[in-house]
Order: sequence, then structure tokens, then C-alpha cells
Amino acid sequence: MEVKAPNWFQKAKIYHILVDRFSGSITGKNRPQFMGGTIKGIIEKLDYLSNLGINTLWLSPFFRTTAYHGYHITDFYKTDDRFGTIDDIKTLITESHKLNLKIITDFVPNHCSSHHPFFVDAQSNIDSQYFSWFYFKQWPSNYLCFMDYKSLPKLNLNNNATYKHITEAAKYWLSLGFDGFRLDHAIGPDHKFWQLFYHDIKKSYPNTVLIGEVWGQGFSPRLFNTIGIKNKSIRRITGLTQDSLQHEYIGVLDAVFDFKLQYYINHEVKKGSGFTKNKHFIKTVQNHLSKYPNSYPVLFLDNHDMNRFMLSCNNNFDLLLETLEFILSLNKPIVIYYGTEYGVTQSRPFGSEPHSDLLARAPFKWQKISKQKIDKVRNIITSHT
Repeated sequence: MEVKAPNWFQKAKIYHILVDRFSGSITGKNRPQFMGGTIKGIIEKLDYLSNLGINTLWLSPFFRTTAYHGYHITDFYKTDDRFGTIDDIKTLITESHKLNLKIITDFVPNHCSSHHPFFVDAQSNIDSQYFSWFYFKQWPSNYLCFMDYKSLPKLNLNNNATYKHITEAAKYWLSLGFDGFRLDHAIGPDHKFWQLFYHDIKKSYPNTVLIGEVWGQGFSPRLFNTIGIKNKSIRRITGLTQDSLQHEYIGVLDAVFDFKLQYYINHEVKKGSGFTKNKHFIKTVQNHLSKYPNSYPVLFLDNHDMNRFMLSCNNNFDLLLETLEFILSLNKPIVIYYGTEYGVTQSRPFGSEPHSDLLARAPFKWQKISKQKIDKVRNIITSHT
């Protein structure tokens, strides 16, 4: 089957929402716990989102989970009550489509929560029917997981029952009207899985977009047994480069997030205004993008796993606007992380303290948004539709 993103995705302007932190009855300090963001809260803000000029929503995982961010999944087929109900999801999809907004969601095929009942059963009973769903090196406590996180056991997607469970879950959510997936930790499953998954999904839902989070720069060789990349023996010596890793998924998935370009931009923006007119930088960007087909690289400035881009801009909103104008001019799908439109920043960088990822995941402060800033962002986005 030919790998090709649907036509609508070519001009996607994607707004990335962390469900728990965007809208709803959000209370409390910014801690690694549920704060009250909901699907209903997003529905209430659809007019705001539509008026911003974006045309696609991207939701963080809303499945049953043990973590506020949703990536520790305990049931791939159900919504978490703290985020809302299946009817809320159906309403969000319907109302988004009425406003001509596409909607995609995170999907996490590589691993689940250690509290998932299938893993609990496999860990407590060596004769469990779910034992082969995981990679036990020495049962019950030594098993492959997402990197070093024992709370996230890795799923054995080469096991037929596991593959079917995950693929049918993906089809179930698409059957409700979702327009695609952001595929979390896409370097985790091997290429055999992606080839089968892509074929099975596209056969039933050809207009679905499948975007991989292919991020592995600096990934330790000691963890290579937890991922499904090619040429591991060579890469154990040479290491992983982000560019080569992204290229590995051309012809495998519809698109990948362009972490390499984000690095180029993040490096240059620290020089201040005018960097987008630097001929050497422009040539670097053009050479980089020329190696990718069509909509393949999805451009972004930041996300939930890195510093807010405003921090790199030294909190200069005009510099952020200049950069946004630049990436929109490249005519690729782009992502805007929630809050960017009114200049959300952070006081300290990632790695400066425990749970420093929270610095980039602060609740959306609706009472503090600046209409003037939002209007400037809207004007830039709508000028590139």
C-alpha cells in the first residue's frame, strides 16, 4: 500500500491541547496530578479555537489512565472519567466538524500502565493468558518497558492477540469520527508492526492521518532493546542522529514531527530578531526540507516534552511572531502548542528541578489572555490559509 497523507493534511494548522490543563474546572497548584481539564471544557472553547485560525485539534490521551497527562493507559477502549465520557468525545468530534475543524488524538501503542489489568494479571500469574503480551526477561519484576520507566511495560506487538487488541482500539476511536492519530514514541514498535498497522488502518479509514513522534536524539544504546529502529548494531557504535531517524520513517508513516528543524530554529532564535533573514540559516532549512516529500515533516516550535518556545525567545513575543510567520511560510503542516497564542512562557528550563516538565504544562490562564496578542497570532495564521 502506498504511504500518503490525506489531501486535507497538506494545509493542517494543528492546535495541541493537553486535556487536563486546557479548560474545565481547573483548580490547585501546577503539580503532577489531575487538575480538572475536561473534554466538555474543550467543547466550550471551540468558537475560540475556530476563530484563532487553526483547522485541526490534537488531543492528548483521554483514555482511562493513572496519570494527568494520559500516557499511562489502563484501558485503551474507555475514556477516563476525570476527562469526561464517551458522549463528550462524540459531541466534541461532531461540534468540531461542524466548524470545519479536523480532530486527531494521541495514540500510544508501545506500552501501557503497570496498573493495566492485563499486566497486573501477567505479573501475578506466570500462566496468565496475557503473559505473552509483555516482554518478561525474568518474571515477574524484570521486563522491557518504555526506556527506564518500570511504570510503563512495553507491549509485545508481535503477539497476534496484542496486535489485534491495539489495532482494534485504534479503529474503534476512528469509527467515532477522529481524523487521525499522533503516534506516541513511534520508535518503540518495530517496522513490521507499523507496516501491518498502517495497512489495516488505511484499509478501513483511508483519509486518516498517521503522524509519528520519531524522537531519539541522544537515546542511550543500552536502551536499544526497547525500541524498533533499524541497524541497531551500527547505531550502537555511531549513535542515533535525529535526521537519519526521521528519514527512516519515510514510506512507513504519513508524517513525522520535525524535531531536527525545531532544533535549528531553537538554536537560531536565541540570536534575536532578524534570524529568519539569515541566508545561511535559510539555506540550511531549505536543504533540510528538500529531503522530505509533500507534507511529511510536521513543523512545530515546542510541545509538552520541552521548554516553552517563549523561553528561547527570551520572552520576546515579537520574536515569537516572527518565527511563527517563518514556519508558516514553509507551507508544511504546523503545530501550535496551547497557550503559545498569548505568549505562555516558563520561569526555568527543563531539568532544573523534579517534575520540571510541569513548567511547560501549566494550566491555560483564561483570565490572563491578551486579545491583542491573540489577534496578532490569528492574523498571521489566517494569512497563510
